[in-house]
Amino acid sequence: MLPVMIVRHVEHEGAGYLQEVLNRFEVPVINVNIDRGDKIPVNLHDISGLILMGGPMSVNDPLEWILAEINLVRLAIDNNLPVLGHCLGGQIIAKALGVDVKLNPVVEIGWHTTRKLPGSDTDLWVSGLDDEMLLYHWHAETFELPVGAIPILASDYCKNQGFVYGNTLALQCHIEMTEEMVTTWCEINKNNLNTSKSVQSVDDMLSELPVKISGLHRVADKLYSIWIKALVKK
Repeated sequence: MLPVMIVRHVEHEGAGYLQEVLNRFEVPVINVNIDRGDKIPVNLHDISGLILMGGPMSVNDPLEWILAEINLVRLAIDNNLPVLGHCLGGQIIAKALGVDVKLNPVVEIGWHTTRKLPGSDTDLWVSGLDDEMLLYHWHAETFELPVGAIPILASDYCKNQGFVYGNTLALQCHIEMTEEMVTTWCEINKNNLNTSKSVQSVDDMLSELPVKISGLHRVADKLYSIWIKALVKK
């Protein structure tokens, strides 16, 4: 199989559990690390799919690499190459598909109940999952739903938690998290959290963390495995 390309924007928002799933399916990886000065490629030669991770920046920031990444996503979708985006990555996909990314009604941080949106169009992605799942979130902005996209997840604090567009999966939530990643994010941001109903405290985010991560990974296993099956196999 040709490798997938993973674009990382900041060091502490890497592939996490997704890398474990890719290893399990024996999917090779090419890493493009923006935080280390790597440039966004202008073509997608010899890869089977494109993965975009999260980051604290806004897709609306006037950064050269953001525009280059949006163009790369458009190229991938135009060539029927599967794309997978997490949080900022999902927002970049939405922007590439022509819709706005703007402030969510509230900042959403921590473990919050997320609902699957069942239906004939979403069964492939959400069948077998619980109707409600405790997923991890860390965002202030969110995407609109592109024309032709199918919503698959929603939460009380953010109506668009995920959509599919052909073989592309865009997520607002973070299903890639590991225990180590949650702990690191909390440590980095512990002095910048104004807790509320939609923003949990560090103690709440770390409480019963192994159990929460186990449930998160059951959801990740489902969504990642469906996406991986769409990869170009050569």
